[in-house]
Amino acid sequence: MNILISMAAFALASSISPGPVNIVALSSGARHGLRASLRHVTGATVGFTLLLLLTGLGLQALLARAPALAQATQLAGAAFLLWMAWKLARDDGKLTLTGDGKGPSLVVGAAMQWLNPKAWVAAVAGVSAFAANGDAALVWRFAALYCAVCYVAIACWAYAGTFLQRRLADPAGMRRFNRAMALLLAASAIYLLFSGDIGPASQPGIA
Repeated sequence: MNILISMAAFALASSISPGPVNIVALSSGARHGLRASLRHVTGATVGFTLLLLLTGLGLQALLARAPALAQATQLAGAAFLLWMAWKLARDDGKLTLTGDGKGPSLVVGAAMQWLNPKAWVAAVAGVSAFAANGDAALVWRFAALYCAVCYVAIACWAYAGTFLQRRLADPAGMRRFNRAMALLLAASAIYLLFSGDIGPASQPGIA
């Protein structure tokens, strides 16, 4: 039971902390409402859970032997974040709360995790802390627990965004909010480019 509590605490700390995935969830909640934003929440959760599973089952060793792959992932991740920032900055600020599919897609949510070096850091750190012996059953247990915690954590950010709708009801206010979120995403991308933060590192925040 103690190891499960430790796993859950690690998953919560990693998933609830501010980061690109949660910034998009917050923005989507404010712009499109909770229901439409759950596609992003689901995609991000599934994407990271798959990354964690593969890391525990051997991807970590492959990454250690292929530093060029790690660097390519970092560059692709930064480019993806800049693209997301550009889209947010260009948004017209009109709220779409009908669940009509205009929120971030499931695929985009998953891709954000695979192109987010912080997610790789969290996967490696988590596996190293809780399943370093390569026990497949333990890896699957950790991934299942992480999946549940991650979904709730990212959904909380999307839900928090819905509370901003009344304050951002006019397009001009939403445009200002979108541009602030775009600046945060761009700052995340620049940080990733200059931090070299992929591979084993000390900070496991991912979302």
